[in-house]
Amino acid sequence: MLFTHLHLYPVAGEPVEDGYLLTEGGRIAALGPMEKAPEGEPIDCGGLIACPGFIDAHCHLGMWEDSLGFEGDDGNEETDPCTPQMRGLDAVNVLDRGFSEALEAGVTTVMTGPGSANPIAGQFCAIKTCGRCIDDMVVRAPAAIKFAFGENPKTVYNDKSQTPITRMATAAIIREQLYKAKRYLQDIERARQEEDGEEPEYDIKCEALLPLLRGEIPAQMHAHRADDIFTAMRIAKEFGFRAVIVHGTGGHEVADLLKEKGARIITGPVLGTRCKPELRAMSLQGPGILQKAGVPIALCTDHPEVPIGMLALSAGLLCENGLDRKAALEAITLRAAQLCEIDGRVGSLQAGRDADILFFGRDPFSLGAKPQAVLVEGQLVHGELPGMTKRV
Repeated sequence: MLFTHLHLYPVAGEPVEDGYLLTEGGRIAALGPMEKAPEGEPIDCGGLIACPGFIDAHCHLGMWEDSLGFEGDDGNEETDPCTPQMRGLDAVNVLDRGFSEALEAGVTTVMTGPGSANPIAGQFCAIKTCGRCIDDMVVRAPAAIKFAFGENPKTVYNDKSQTPITRMATAAIIREQLYKAKRYLQDIERARQEEDGEEPEYDIKCEALLPLLRGEIPAQMHAHRADDIFTAMRIAKEFGFRAVIVHGTGGHEVADLLKEKGARIITGPVLGTRCKPELRAMSLQGPGILQKAGVPIALCTDHPEVPIGMLALSAGLLCENGLDRKAALEAITLRAAQLCEIDGRVGSLQAGRDADILFFGRDPFSLGAKPQAVLVEGQLVHGELPGMTKRV
């Protein structure tokens, strides 16, 4: 499909005032100014804004289902504080109403998975928000291992009179399991090098952590307070894996130190109350302070904490509170993809990337703005465009 007369926001490059975009086989084939548009039967978009599909870099979409109680609550396995083997992929209900609401708001890709009850919670997956079978929607799985620090594990297991009830115990549980997995990996590698080597007995918890320790996927580390952020980064450095801090609501208080230590933060949700002590420092100005200090940031809703349809609204609100507008758009597109390590497929309008494209008739960050049309892998999945039929 050839789309013409677009105001292009590629994110990875400079905006194009009057441009074209060509898709082939579900991917972006080419884009640029109108004078370089190829021959073909175009869809004249009449000056619509085109930008990449939005990405929620951390949420629990489909894990806590809409309008349900315990029956639809599949986000935390609170029977064991150490559950790296739990796969979000096995719990997500893609027919939950949140998925259609995500598409209506232009959120075409999400990182979703377990909650923060357990110090080691399990495996996140990156999926598209359009489809009826999760196996057909996967961008990457597993995409990250989820860890949690601070109040949440303490509160959950204090209520059970079970370890961990301190920050020390949370860190110790994480460290113990990582050491076990590290030794397990060393034993596997040693056995494969020896002629008569025998691999260790299968351990599902250790197996789940091997992609992290091998450097194949990153960690997403839930931490709000500055001290918890530093504990998370200390453990990541100790075991040599890549980590992204999730939330980091107190991070702006130590933004200069986080920059020095190479922190990367998925901030949010930014709509909500300071409902627990570790949210004391939460501020709408915080993300802008982090960005100006040079800390890479993406944005999340933490759905259902904040409805996923409010991702772009959240970004617009941050623009009004000190976050650079370009950085705000990147925080829900390219930077989000980079921190989730899926930018080879999504997050920007570039040749070779998935044709996940949003068409807006007005500023995407303005109050109430919703895309006129949403394409996922080149197919119209929401809204209307002349000459295109919506996929059922």
